[in-house]
Amino acid sequence: MTAIVKEELLDDRLAKLETARSWSPRLVSKLESHIRSADDEALFRINPFAFARERSLREDEVIDLFLYATSLGLFGMDWLLLCPKCSCVVESLRSLEAVHSHYHCTACQIDLEASLDDQIAITFTVSPQIRAIAFHHPEQLSAHDYCFKYGATRDGVLPDGRPFVDVKIALTKAVSYLPPGETTRMAIEASEGSILGISPEGKASLLFSIEGAPSATGQVAHVLYEKEVREHAAGCVAPGAITFEVKNATAERGTFFLAVLPPGTKVGQAPITFLPFLTGKRLLTTQAFRDLFRSEVIRTSEGIGVKDITLLFTDVKGSTALYDRIGDLNAFALVQQHFERLQDIAARFRGAIIKTIGDAVMAAFLNPSDAVAAALAMRADIAGFNHGQSDRQLILKIGIHKGAAIAVTLNERLDYFGQTVNIAARVQHLAGADEIYVSEDAYDAGVEAVLEPFKVDSKIAKLRGIQQDQRVFCVPAPTGGEPARQ
Repeated sequence: MTAIVKEELLDDRLAKLETARSWSPRLVSKLESHIRSADDEALFRINPFAFARERSLREDEVIDLFLYATSLGLFGMDWLLLCPKCSCVVESLRSLEAVHSHYHCTACQIDLEASLDDQIAITFTVSPQIRAIAFHHPEQLSAHDYCFKYGATRDGVLPDGRPFVDVKIALTKAVSYLPPGETTRMAIEASEGSILGISPEGKASLLFSIEGAPSATGQVAHVLYEKEVREHAAGCVAPGAITFEVKNATAERGTFFLAVLPPGTKVGQAPITFLPFLTGKRLLTTQAFRDLFRSEVIRTSEGIGVKDITLLFTDVKGSTALYDRIGDLNAFALVQQHFERLQDIAARFRGAIIKTIGDAVMAAFLNPSDAVAAALAMRADIAGFNHGQSDRQLILKIGIHKGAAIAVTLNERLDYFGQTVNIAARVQHLAGADEIYVSEDAYDAGVEAVLEPFKVDSKIAKLRGIQQDQRVFCVPAPTGGEPARQ
C-alpha cells in the first residue's frame, strides 16, 4: 500500500529542521527519505543508534536530529519500560512525566525497578500528522502484531544475534483477542515441555507442565480472564491435543497467547542482551534534550535511579571581588557568557549543564573520561577568553566525581540528588584557581589517557560533611607549557 504523506506539512517541518542548527551534509535528506519510503514498522519506535549505525552516521548528531525533529512535530517520543528477562515492552509512555520507577512484567511475572541506565529506552515514531502508520492505532492491529510487534522490542537478542522476539513467535502456537463477555477457544498440540499462557494486560497467566502418557481424548483447560494476577497459575496436562477455553469476564477486549516451551526451559532465564539504544541516562545528559524539552519532568515522588553518572562542578574564584570591581551588570554579563561557553563545551563532550548555582555550574556526563576532557577544555577556553578581557578575569575551579544518583525534579527542572552529588560539590570546593580535582572513583574509571600529558598530584582530603576521608587527584594550574585542550 502506498504511504500517504502530508506533503505540505512535511516540507514545512523539514525546512525548519534544516535551519534549526548546523547539520552534516545530507543528514536531513536521509531522514526525509526514511519518512517517505520506509515501511510502517521501520517508522515505529525508531532506535536512533540503529538509524545511525545503518547509515554510518554519528550517534550524537542523530540523537540531536531526532530531538529537533520531535520538537518540530515530525516525530513523537516513546519512553519504553523494558523487561530485561524477555525483552517485552512492559509499558510504552509518551513522556518522562509518566515514567515511574516500579513496574511488573506479566510474561515473566516479576517485579522490576526502572533504571535510567538500561531498562528505559527512548525511541521515536513518525507523527500521524506527517504520515499515518498502522502502529498509531494498536487496537486495530492483528492479535499477533499487537503481542509481538507492539508489545516487544527487537533490540533484545540472544548470543547468536537472533532477536528474542523471533524465538517467542516460533514457540507460540495460538494467539487471539478475547471479545468482552465471551469465551474464546484456543486449540494446540503439545507433546513435551510446558505450556505458557500470557495476557499482555496481566489478567490471565498460566504455566502448565506436560506430563504422563498421551491423552486418548481431547483435553479442555479453563482460563479466567478477569482481574490482575501476579503469578502463573500452575497446572498439568497430558501430551496431545488441548483446548483452552478462555473466558473474558470483563467489559473490555483482552489478548491471550499460548506458547509451548521446550523441556527444561525456565521462564525469564534466556541469555538476553540488548543492542545499544538511547537510554534515559544518555538522554538526560544530552544538551539538546534539556534545551528543547524543558517541560519534561519526573513526577514520581521517589525519583528514578541512575546507577552510574559522572558529575562536574565548576565555580568562579573571586566572583565577589569581580562584582565589586566591575559592577553587577558587567559582571553578570561576563558570567552569562562564561555559562554559554561551558555549555557548548559540555555538549561537545557528550554532557549537559544540569543547572547553574550563582556563578557555579553543575554538569553531567556519561563517563569520567568525557568529564575530564571537558574540564580541561573549559579551563583552556576560559583562559583564552580572559585574553580579550581588560581586568575581567574569570578563573575556574573544577571538581569531578562519579557514582549512583537519583534523577528528580527540583524547581520544575531535571536534577540529580544523593551522596554522589554532595561529594562532587565538595571535591570542587578543594580546588584552587585554575585547578581540576578528580575523585578516586572517577580517576580509577579510565581517565589516565586523558590526563597523560598533564602533571597529576594525589592526596587524602577531608571533605566537609563527608565522614570518610577521600583520595583525590589534582591537575594543578597551568604554568605556561600546558597542552591546549579545545
